[in-house]
Amino acid sequence: MMRQKIFLFGDSITEESFSDGGWGASLADLLRRKADMVLRGYSGYNTRWALKVVERVFPAAEEDGRDSPAAVTVFFGANDACVPERCSGFQHVPLDEYKQNLRSIISFLKNRWPQTAIILITPPPIDEEARLRYPYIENTTGLPERTNEVAGRYAKACIAVAEECHISVIDLWSKMQQIPNWQTECLWDGLHLSRVGNKVVFEEVAKKLKEEGIGAEDLAVDLPLIEDVDPKDHLKAFDEF
Repeated sequence: MMRQKIFLFGDSITEESFSDGGWGASLADLLRRKADMVLRGYSGYNTRWALKVVERVFPAAEEDGRDSPAAVTVFFGANDACVPERCSGFQHVPLDEYKQNLRSIISFLKNRWPQTAIILITPPPIDEEARLRYPYIENTTGLPERTNEVAGRYAKACIAVAEECHISVIDLWSKMQQIPNWQTECLWDGLHLSRVGNKVVFEEVAKKLKEEGIGAEDLAVDLPLIEDVDPKDHLKAFDEF
């Protein structure tokens, strides 16, 4: 039995998801021996850049479809939502283009792997004060390069595209703001996830995977467990599996 694959496609919040306490690492632990997490996170990327490289990110499909991943998470928007006239404006993607880029990425994935579950994740909320304390590039304006209000617009657009395309979506922007002191509980620099923030993403993705029939209880292990091995006939379990 081939082990399932789940691709994690996104920006730095995905790239860092295998750090200590990261949501990708937690998914790998949850589905160990049943599904492999394939990390495709690209720090700083927006949907325009993601669409440019999507053909190179994902492997070609086999004719029999046996290589189709069980699921793909698509987690972009935090960089698209940079305010255009501020210090990270080169990463900005206009809202309408952001929506069209998401549609195109979804269309690409559906055409390549029709049976694969696609899960969109909205950008997280933004703590603007922290963004001023932790700038990534020189910021002489005294203004944060991202705002929570703008991030919210992109989150709503992401949800709208998911509904239009009939796929799952996680409203991370709203979910995190339900947590008291979310600015410091969920984020460490006003954008990237703390351990608590990673736990939120992990739990939400695990929930969506379960809804898609890709939960820990739904998947079989790829090789015999130790309890399947007969101490008196060690190799029998491997022949029968």
